[in-house]
Amino acid sequence: MVPNSLTKKRGGKPPQTRPLPPPPKKKQKKEFIPEPQSESEEEGNITEEEEEVEGEETDGESFSDMSSDVEDDEDDDPFHKDILGEEDEDHKEEGSDSDSEKDDPETKSGKLEVKKEKTKVEGGLETKTDIQKEVDELKREFAEFQLPTKDELEEEKLKPDLTNLQKRIKEIVRFLSKFKDLRQEEGQSWKKSLSKAEGPSRKDLVAQLQLDLCAYYGYNEFLMGVLVEMFPVTELLELIEAYEKPRPICIRTNTLKARRRDLADVLLNRGVNLDPLSKWSKVGLVVYDSQVPIGATPEYMAGYYMLQSASSFLPCMALAPQENEKVVDMAAAPGGKTTYLAALMKNSGIVYANEMKESRLKSLTANLQRMGVTNTVASNYDGKELPRVLGMNTVDRVLLDAPCSGTGVISKDESVKASKSLEDIQNCVFLQKQLILAAIDMVDANSETGGFIVYSTCSIMVPENEAIIDYALKKRDVQLVSCGLDFGRPGFTRFREHRFHHSLDKTRRFYPHVHNMDGFFVAKLKKMSNMKQPPKSLKPSETVEQAVPVDSSNDEKIQPEVKSQHKKGKDTIQVNSGSTKTSKPKERRPKRKFPSREELSQAREEKRKALRKKNSKPIGNVDE
Repeated sequence: MVPNSLTKKRGGKPPQTRPLPPPPKKKQKKEFIPEPQSESEEEGNITEEEEEVEGEETDGESFSDMSSDVEDDEDDDPFHKDILGEEDEDHKEEGSDSDSEKDDPETKSGKLEVKKEKTKVEGGLETKTDIQKEVDELKREFAEFQLPTKDELEEEKLKPDLTNLQKRIKEIVRFLSKFKDLRQEEGQSWKKSLSKAEGPSRKDLVAQLQLDLCAYYGYNEFLMGVLVEMFPVTELLELIEAYEKPRPICIRTNTLKARRRDLADVLLNRGVNLDPLSKWSKVGLVVYDSQVPIGATPEYMAGYYMLQSASSFLPCMALAPQENEKVVDMAAAPGGKTTYLAALMKNSGIVYANEMKESRLKSLTANLQRMGVTNTVASNYDGKELPRVLGMNTVDRVLLDAPCSGTGVISKDESVKASKSLEDIQNCVFLQKQLILAAIDMVDANSETGGFIVYSTCSIMVPENEAIIDYALKKRDVQLVSCGLDFGRPGFTRFREHRFHHSLDKTRRFYPHVHNMDGFFVAKLKKMSNMKQPPKSLKPSETVEQAVPVDSSNDEKIQPEVKSQHKKGKDTIQVNSGSTKTSKPKERRPKRKFPSREELSQAREEKRKALRKKNSKPIGNVDE
């Protein structure tokens, strides 16, 4: 019912109105829907609302009830839009802006990005200041650093101090690793402060580091000089430290007799602590420690596994021999790679295991028998003679683990540090070139499944690795292909003044400080054709006997003239014997005719006479 205040002022009967609904709960206010009302009832409500707006006071409960009705009928009430709509719209717009800013994800993300940028800038400034402080301290230490004099070096040779050497090596390595920052001129103040004492030059630091490393680790100057040229300073120190530690012991499961899982279970029961080698090998195991000698177990004597370094797996995996192929291992002893090749071939086909040294044949044959290999023929020939023995272009694949300087296995043989010289490297290079050419000549390029040569060394020297492959690419029709190994560093395409073939990045290098195995090099070649590249010059006697016909009518034989033309790397021969011509001679340009001495003297005299006529006063007696 409408309140009494409204009825009293009107002074008549109260208008017919519908009973007001009970006030809705706060939570259900939005879901409240009023009952439909007639037109007369709506008009009565409108008049009442007008009177309330003009200044009449009402109770809070009735006003809230009526306002709820007005909110429900906003669309049909024009007065509500005129009177209350402006204020409500203003409040709604303000509220909507604030709510949209709060609820809009774009604005939130923008604010977060701004905060992140601020934190980055602040953190970058802090790091820059910290780095600048470190650089300033290093510059001050570098300016105060002094290299030892000759007298001090002589005293150190007589009485070496290892702690002092180690400390100086670390300081020089630290200076050389940040030498660019030390020499960078950032301001006049620093330049003036170091104008008198800039510190030693890079050349002097490298020379002193080389001497200190030779004295501390026992290397000769030649080998240390090569290592300094190959590696950065920090990596060089890591490599030398890795050479001082032994590599982990690895064993290879003989798949002809056992599986790796079964072998691991048996060895674990014997007290051997081991793990699988890595993801790249399915037959290797790493032995950490053992309560029994790992090379004298019953499983070893039965041929279930072979003691073999992890780096020796790589050339066999790169060669990837197939079943029923002819494969040659040119340097087979003691048989680790040969038995692995036989296991990959499942004892099918033929493996020619050649060893030049007769004393090493005993270990080769013993391992072949112990491992149960039946498809291998052991031979004792010089590797350079194998093409004559086995025949040219007769085998499918060749593995050449060439004899080398052994600079990659210093951890096994420490005598390499002081024994190797430039002459030793040159002798190895000469032999390796001959062996790789012999290996290429034995392979048949027309093989359906093969035609591959794998060259490997346990050396890290560039003349024994990349230079040999580059030489083979020039001398034979071969190409480098991928080794099929997912790890390892690519070979050098350029080293100091040397420039090699661009495809040498397909070769792989392995280092002890990076891959935790012996230093190794692997390259895989594909033979493209069985024809050798023709030599640049031909012997005239051979060409005459084959190309010149003998004329029986003439008693005297006419000696032909042989002319060799080199066009686009090919040699063509033209033979002319007397009147007979096998090819038409080229038209030559007429030779230029020079004047004789008499004509020259006459021309000079005429010039002199002309000069005398022009000059009225002669300069001396011409007849004299």
